[in-house]
Amino acid sequence: MAQNDATATESELMDIDQIRELISADMDLVNKLIEDSLYSEVGLIDQLGHYIINSGGKRLRPVVVLLSARAFAYQGDQHINLAAIIEFIHTATLLHDDVVDASLLRRGHETANQRWGNEASVLVGDFVYSRAFQMMVNANSMEVMNILAEATNTIAEGEVQQLINRHDPETTEESYLAVIRNKTAKLFEAAAQLGAVISQRPNEEKLAMAKYGKHLGTAFQLIDDVLDYSSSSDELGKNIGDDLAEGKPTLPLLYAMWNGNEEEAGIVRDAIENGGLENIEKIKQTINKTGAISYTARIANQEANLAIEALTGLPSSEYLDALYALARFSIERQY
Repeated sequence: MAQNDATATESELMDIDQIRELISADMDLVNKLIEDSLYSEVGLIDQLGHYIINSGGKRLRPVVVLLSARAFAYQGDQHINLAAIIEFIHTATLLHDDVVDASLLRRGHETANQRWGNEASVLVGDFVYSRAFQMMVNANSMEVMNILAEATNTIAEGEVQQLINRHDPETTEESYLAVIRNKTAKLFEAAAQLGAVISQRPNEEKLAMAKYGKHLGTAFQLIDDVLDYSSSSDELGKNIGDDLAEGKPTLPLLYAMWNGNEEEAGIVRDAIENGGLENIEKIKQTINKTGAISYTARIANQEANLAIEALTGLPSSEYLDALYALARFSIERQY
Protein backbone atom coordinates (compact mmCIF):
# COMPACT_ATOMS: atom_id res chain seq x y z
CA MET A 1 0.00 0.00 0.00
CA ALA A 2 1.41 3.38 -0.99
CA GLN A 3 2.71 5.60 1.75
CA ASN A 4 2.79 9.34 1.05
CA ASP A 5 4.19 10.64 4.29
CA ALA A 6 7.46 10.46 6.17
CA THR A 7 6.07 8.33 9.00
CA ALA A 8 5.81 4.88 7.42
CA THR A 9 7.03 2.28 9.87
CA GLU A 10 10.16 0.29 9.10
CA SER A 11 8.08 -2.90 8.70
CA GLU A 12 6.07 -1.26 5.90
CA LEU A 13 9.15 -0.40 3.84
CA MET A 14 10.45 -2.52 0.98
CA ASP A 15 13.90 -4.00 1.25
CA ILE A 16 16.51 -3.52 -1.49
CA ASP A 17 15.65 -6.84 -3.15
CA GLN A 18 11.98 -5.85 -3.40
CA ILE A 19 12.98 -2.50 -4.87
CA ARG A 20 15.10 -4.23 -7.51
CA GLU A 21 12.31 -6.70 -8.30
CA LEU A 22 9.88 -3.82 -8.85
CA ILE A 23 12.00 -2.43 -11.69
CA SER A 24 13.67 -5.64 -12.83
CA ALA A 25 12.28 -5.48 -16.38
CA ASP A 26 13.51 -1.90 -16.79
CA MET A 27 16.89 -2.74 -15.28
CA ASP A 28 17.33 -5.64 -17.69
CA LEU A 29 16.90 -3.17 -20.55
CA VAL A 30 19.36 -0.75 -18.92
CA ASN A 31 21.96 -3.48 -18.55
CA LYS A 32 21.53 -4.53 -22.19
CA LEU A 33 21.91 -0.92 -23.35
CA ILE A 34 25.04 -0.55 -21.22
CA GLU A 35 26.53 -3.69 -22.74
CA ASP A 36 25.68 -2.62 -26.29
CA SER A 37 26.89 0.95 -25.80
CA LEU A 38 30.23 -0.09 -24.35
CA TYR A 39 31.19 -1.86 -27.55
CA SER A 40 34.29 -0.56 -29.27
CA GLU A 41 36.45 -1.99 -32.02
CA VAL A 42 39.41 -1.07 -29.81
CA GLY A 43 39.73 -4.25 -27.78
CA LEU A 44 41.17 -2.68 -24.63
CA ILE A 45 38.23 -0.26 -24.35
CA ASP A 46 35.78 -3.15 -24.68
CA GLN A 47 37.65 -5.29 -22.16
CA LEU A 48 38.31 -2.67 -19.51
CA GLY A 49 34.89 -1.04 -19.83
CA HIS A 50 33.06 -4.31 -19.33
CA TYR A 51 35.31 -5.19 -16.40
CA ILE A 52 34.43 -2.07 -14.42
CA ILE A 53 30.73 -2.11 -15.37
CA ASN A 54 30.34 -5.77 -14.38
CA SER A 55 32.37 -5.67 -11.17
CA GLY A 56 29.47 -5.77 -8.75
CA GLY A 57 28.24 -2.19 -8.37
CA LYS A 58 24.89 -1.53 -6.71
CA ARG A 59 23.56 0.45 -9.71
CA LEU A 60 21.75 2.76 -7.28
CA ARG A 61 21.92 5.81 -9.53
CA PRO A 62 20.16 4.06 -12.44
CA VAL A 63 17.66 2.69 -9.93
CA VAL A 64 16.84 6.27 -8.90
CA VAL A 65 16.24 7.28 -12.54
CA LEU A 66 13.91 4.34 -13.12
CA LEU A 67 11.95 4.79 -9.88
CA SER A 68 11.59 8.53 -10.45
CA ALA A 69 10.24 8.05 -13.97
CA ARG A 70 7.86 5.29 -12.92
CA ALA A 71 6.67 7.31 -9.92
CA PHE A 72 5.34 9.84 -12.42
CA ALA A 73 3.81 7.10 -14.59
CA TYR A 74 6.23 7.74 -17.45
CA GLN A 75 5.34 5.61 -20.47
CA GLY A 76 8.21 6.16 -22.92
CA ASP A 77 11.66 4.58 -23.11
CA GLN A 78 13.99 7.51 -22.41
CA HIS A 79 14.31 6.47 -18.77
CA ILE A 80 16.29 3.45 -19.96
CA ASN A 81 18.68 5.64 -21.95
CA LEU A 82 19.09 8.12 -19.10
CA ALA A 83 19.68 5.40 -16.50
CA ALA A 84 22.50 4.00 -18.66
CA ILE A 85 23.95 7.50 -19.15
CA ILE A 86 23.96 8.10 -15.40
CA GLU A 87 25.79 4.80 -14.84
CA PHE A 88 28.34 5.68 -17.52
CA ILE A 89 29.08 9.06 -15.92
CA HIS A 90 29.48 7.31 -12.56
CA THR A 91 31.74 4.65 -14.08
CA ALA A 92 33.96 7.26 -15.73
CA THR A 93 34.41 9.06 -12.40
CA LEU A 94 35.36 5.76 -10.73
CA LEU A 95 38.00 5.05 -13.35
CA HIS A 96 39.52 8.49 -12.84
CA ASP A 97 39.10 8.47 -9.04
CA ASP A 98 40.97 5.22 -8.64
CA VAL A 99 43.91 6.60 -10.58
CA VAL A 100 43.99 9.80 -8.51
CA ASP A 101 43.69 7.81 -5.27
CA ALA A 102 46.05 5.01 -6.39
CA SER A 103 43.36 2.56 -5.21
CA LEU A 104 43.99 -1.16 -5.45
CA LEU A 105 40.53 -2.55 -4.63
CA ARG A 106 37.00 -1.58 -5.55
CA ARG A 107 33.90 -3.71 -4.90
CA GLY A 108 36.17 -6.54 -3.81
CA HIS A 109 38.01 -6.66 -7.14
CA GLU A 110 41.25 -5.23 -8.43
CA THR A 111 40.75 -1.70 -9.71
CA ALA A 112 41.14 -1.19 -13.44
CA ASN A 113 44.25 0.90 -12.90
CA GLN A 114 45.82 -1.88 -10.82
CA ARG A 115 45.08 -4.40 -13.56
CA TRP A 116 45.70 -2.39 -16.74
CA GLY A 117 47.62 0.67 -15.56
CA ASN A 118 46.82 4.33 -15.02
CA GLU A 119 47.06 5.37 -18.65
CA ALA A 120 44.48 2.85 -19.86
CA SER A 121 42.10 3.68 -16.97
CA VAL A 122 42.17 7.42 -17.66
CA LEU A 123 41.71 7.01 -21.40
CA VAL A 124 38.90 4.47 -21.11
CA GLY A 125 37.28 6.76 -18.54
CA ASP A 126 37.37 9.48 -21.20
CA PHE A 127 35.75 7.07 -23.68
CA VAL A 128 32.95 6.24 -21.22
CA TYR A 129 32.34 9.95 -20.57
CA SER A 130 32.19 10.74 -24.28
CA ARG A 131 29.90 7.78 -24.98
CA ALA A 132 27.53 9.10 -22.29
CA PHE A 133 27.38 12.45 -24.05
CA GLN A 134 26.72 10.75 -27.40
CA MET A 135 23.78 8.97 -25.79
CA MET A 136 22.45 12.25 -24.34
CA VAL A 137 21.72 13.44 -27.87
CA ASN A 138 19.09 10.68 -28.15
CA ALA A 139 17.09 12.33 -25.38
CA ASN A 140 16.44 15.24 -27.75
CA SER A 141 15.96 17.57 -24.78
CA MET A 142 17.97 20.67 -23.96
CA GLU A 143 16.73 20.47 -20.36
CA VAL A 144 18.11 16.95 -20.01
CA MET A 145 21.40 18.04 -21.58
CA ASN A 146 21.66 21.00 -19.20
CA ILE A 147 21.06 18.83 -16.12
CA LEU A 148 23.62 16.22 -17.12
CA ALA A 149 26.24 18.72 -18.31
CA GLU A 150 25.92 20.70 -15.08
CA ALA A 151 26.12 17.52 -13.01
CA THR A 152 29.27 16.37 -14.79
CA ASN A 153 30.93 19.75 -14.33
CA THR A 154 29.94 19.91 -10.66
CA ILE A 155 31.34 16.42 -10.03
CA ALA A 156 34.66 17.55 -11.49
CA GLU A 157 34.66 20.57 -9.17
CA GLY A 158 33.99 18.28 -6.23
CA GLU A 159 36.91 16.08 -7.20
CA VAL A 160 39.24 19.06 -7.36
CA GLN A 161 37.98 20.41 -4.02
CA GLN A 162 38.55 16.99 -2.42
CA LEU A 163 42.09 17.08 -3.77
CA ILE A 164 42.59 20.54 -2.22
CA ASN A 165 41.25 19.28 1.13
CA ARG A 166 43.55 16.26 1.15
CA HIS A 167 46.12 16.40 3.97
CA ASP A 168 44.34 19.46 5.42
CA PRO A 169 43.32 18.92 9.07
CA GLU A 170 41.73 22.38 9.10
CA THR A 171 38.95 21.17 6.78
CA THR A 172 35.58 22.19 8.25
CA GLU A 173 32.44 20.11 8.38
CA GLU A 174 30.88 22.59 5.96
CA SER A 175 33.73 22.11 3.47
CA TYR A 176 33.56 18.33 3.83
CA LEU A 177 29.81 18.34 3.15
CA ALA A 178 30.27 20.64 0.16
CA VAL A 179 32.64 18.10 -1.39
CA ILE A 180 30.11 15.31 -0.83
CA ARG A 181 27.29 17.33 -2.37
CA ASN A 182 29.37 18.11 -5.44
CA LYS A 183 31.28 14.86 -5.87
CA THR A 184 28.63 12.28 -4.94
CA ALA A 185 25.19 13.79 -4.34
CA LYS A 186 25.05 15.80 -7.57
CA LEU A 187 24.67 12.70 -9.74
CA PHE A 188 21.93 11.33 -7.45
CA GLU A 189 20.25 14.74 -7.74
CA ALA A 190 20.38 14.61 -11.53
CA ALA A 191 19.15 11.00 -11.58
CA ALA A 192 16.09 11.80 -9.49
CA GLN A 193 15.29 15.03 -11.32
CA LEU A 194 15.47 13.45 -14.78
CA GLY A 195 12.50 11.18 -14.09
CA ALA A 196 10.31 14.21 -13.46
CA VAL A 197 11.74 16.07 -16.46
CA ILE A 198 11.03 13.37 -19.04
CA SER A 199 7.56 12.95 -17.48
CA GLN A 200 6.97 16.66 -18.13
CA ARG A 201 6.02 17.33 -14.53
CA PRO A 202 5.58 20.83 -13.05
CA ASN A 203 8.70 22.69 -11.96
CA GLU A 204 7.98 22.23 -8.25
CA GLU A 205 7.96 18.45 -8.69
CA LYS A 206 11.23 18.54 -10.65
CA LEU A 207 12.75 20.56 -7.79
CA ALA A 208 11.31 18.16 -5.19
CA MET A 209 12.95 15.22 -6.94
CA ALA A 210 16.25 17.10 -7.24
CA LYS A 211 16.12 17.78 -3.49
CA TYR A 212 15.37 14.11 -2.82
CA GLY A 213 18.36 13.02 -4.86
CA LYS A 214 20.72 15.55 -3.27
CA HIS A 215 19.93 14.45 0.27
CA LEU A 216 19.85 10.76 -0.67
CA GLY A 217 23.31 11.00 -2.20
CA THR A 218 24.67 12.92 0.78
CA ALA A 219 23.35 10.30 3.20
CA PHE A 220 24.79 7.53 1.04
CA GLN A 221 28.31 9.02 1.05
CA LEU A 222 28.24 9.76 4.78
CA ILE A 223 27.50 6.10 5.44
CA ASP A 224 30.29 5.12 3.05
CA ASP A 225 32.64 7.14 5.25
CA VAL A 226 31.26 5.44 8.36
CA LEU A 227 31.74 1.99 6.82
CA ASP A 228 35.39 2.76 6.14
CA TYR A 229 35.95 2.35 9.90
CA SER A 230 33.25 -0.11 10.87
CA SER A 231 33.24 -2.87 8.23
CA SER A 232 35.64 -5.55 7.18
CA SER A 233 37.43 -5.14 3.86
CA ASP A 234 35.42 -8.05 2.41
CA GLU A 235 32.12 -6.44 3.39
CA LEU A 236 33.00 -3.05 1.98
CA GLY A 237 34.84 -4.29 -1.09
CA LYS A 238 37.74 -1.87 -0.65
CA ASN A 239 40.81 -1.55 1.52
CA ILE A 240 39.81 -0.43 4.98
CA GLY A 241 41.49 2.83 5.84
CA ASP A 242 41.93 3.90 2.20
CA ASP A 243 40.75 7.42 2.99
CA LEU A 244 43.06 7.59 5.98
CA ALA A 245 46.03 6.35 3.95
CA GLU A 246 45.34 9.08 1.38
CA GLY A 247 45.02 11.81 4.01
CA LYS A 248 41.34 12.46 3.20
CA PRO A 249 39.69 14.34 6.09
CA THR A 250 36.35 12.54 6.27
CA LEU A 251 33.84 13.42 8.98
CA PRO A 252 34.58 10.47 11.31
CA LEU A 253 38.25 11.47 11.32
CA LEU A 254 37.57 15.17 11.76
CA TYR A 255 35.08 14.61 14.58
CA ALA A 256 37.52 12.30 16.37
CA MET A 257 40.23 14.96 16.07
CA TRP A 258 37.91 17.71 17.34
CA ASN A 259 36.76 15.68 20.34
CA GLY A 260 39.76 13.55 21.31
CA ASN A 261 42.25 14.52 24.00
CA GLU A 262 45.46 16.27 23.03
CA GLU A 263 47.36 13.07 22.28
CA GLU A 264 44.50 11.50 20.32
CA ALA A 265 43.87 14.67 18.34
CA GLY A 266 47.56 14.89 17.51
CA ILE A 267 47.65 11.34 16.16
CA VAL A 268 44.62 11.96 13.94
CA ARG A 269 45.98 15.31 12.78
CA ASP A 270 49.29 13.70 11.86
CA ALA A 271 47.50 10.96 9.91
CA ILE A 272 45.53 13.53 7.91
CA GLU A 273 48.62 15.64 7.24
CA ASN A 274 50.90 12.77 6.26
CA GLY A 275 48.66 9.83 5.33
CA GLY A 276 49.67 6.31 6.20
CA LEU A 277 48.15 3.58 8.36
CA GLU A 278 50.76 3.29 11.10
CA ASN A 279 48.34 4.39 13.83
CA ILE A 280 45.12 3.05 12.39
CA GLU A 281 44.24 1.00 15.50
CA LYS A 282 44.73 4.00 17.79
CA ILE A 283 42.70 6.13 15.41
CA LYS A 284 39.91 3.57 15.33
CA GLN A 285 39.91 3.59 19.14
CA THR A 286 39.66 7.38 19.15
CA ILE A 287 36.86 7.29 16.60
CA ASN A 288 34.94 4.83 18.81
CA LYS A 289 35.72 6.68 22.05
CA THR A 290 34.59 10.08 20.75
CA GLY A 291 31.36 8.81 19.17
CA ALA A 292 32.49 9.90 15.71
CA ILE A 293 30.67 7.02 14.04
CA SER A 294 27.36 7.74 15.74
CA TYR A 295 27.74 11.48 15.04
CA THR A 296 28.34 10.88 11.33
CA ALA A 297 25.47 8.38 11.19
CA ARG A 298 23.22 10.96 12.85
CA ILE A 299 24.04 13.52 10.15
CA ALA A 300 23.35 10.85 7.52
CA ASN A 301 19.99 10.11 9.14
CA GLN A 302 19.08 13.80 9.00
CA GLU A 303 19.91 13.81 5.29
CA ALA A 304 17.78 10.70 4.69
CA ASN A 305 14.86 12.34 6.49
CA LEU A 306 15.23 15.44 4.31
CA ALA A 307 15.13 13.19 1.25
CA ILE A 308 11.93 11.58 2.51
CA GLU A 309 10.36 14.97 3.28
CA ALA A 310 11.03 16.08 -0.28
CA LEU A 311 8.64 13.38 -1.52
CA THR A 312 5.68 14.74 0.44
CA GLY A 313 2.74 15.54 -1.82
CA LEU A 314 3.89 13.48 -4.78
CA PRO A 315 1.39 10.97 -6.23
CA SER A 316 1.19 7.74 -4.24
CA SER A 317 2.41 4.57 -5.90
CA GLU A 318 4.55 1.53 -5.22
CA TYR A 319 7.39 3.38 -6.93
CA LEU A 320 7.09 6.26 -4.48
CA ASP A 321 7.15 3.66 -1.69
CA ALA A 322 10.40 2.37 -3.17
CA LEU A 323 11.92 5.86 -3.15
CA TYR A 324 11.09 6.13 0.56
CA ALA A 325 12.62 2.73 1.19
CA LEU A 326 15.74 3.61 -0.78
CA ALA A 327 16.34 6.57 1.53
CA ARG A 328 16.24 4.25 4.53
CA PHE A 329 18.47 1.69 2.81
CA SER A 330 21.07 4.39 2.18
CA ILE A 331 21.70 4.70 5.92
CA GLU A 332 20.97 1.18 7.14
CA ARG A 333 23.14 -0.75 4.69
CA GLN A 334 26.23 -2.63 5.81
CA TYR A 335 28.08 -2.50 2.48
